[in-house]
Amino acid sequence: MDNPFITEQVYEAPIETVWQALTDENKMREWYFPQLKEFRPIVGFQFQFADDGSEFKKEWRVTQVVNGTKLAHSWTYKGYPGSSEVTFELFKEGDGTKLQLTHTGLASFPHDPHFARHRFEDGWKQILGSNLKNYLKKKG
Repeated sequence: MDNPFITEQVYEAPIETVWQALTDENKMREWYFPQLKEFRPIVGFQFQFADDGSEFKKEWRVTQVVNGTKLAHSWTYKGYPGSSEVTFELFKEGDGTKLQLTHTGLASFPHDPHFARHRFEDGWKQILGSNLKNYLKKKG
């Protein structure tokens, strides 16, 4: 049974600005994954990543887009079993934006330290609570 990881973060930025950070490949390189080569917020689009030498090569595909409010993508690794999905949902909160992230399917990955749930949880805390927050402050 899957126990999704869900976290929320509030940013002092308008929803349009946060949406751009989630969907513009140049902005995404700054706060999400610098190895990102190509991305389009179109269902079915497969992310392109530069080879960083890691044995864990990401294979991600856009699964849902609701313009301005919701983006989801698969999260899998080439040559490894398991499939998960990450969903970003945006909500207006006063003058700012609440982002709710849901990462499902984590239990489908192999029982290996690289795929440990706490690594994903810690990663999201860093990515959303620090990287994206600092990026939006810098751009605001």
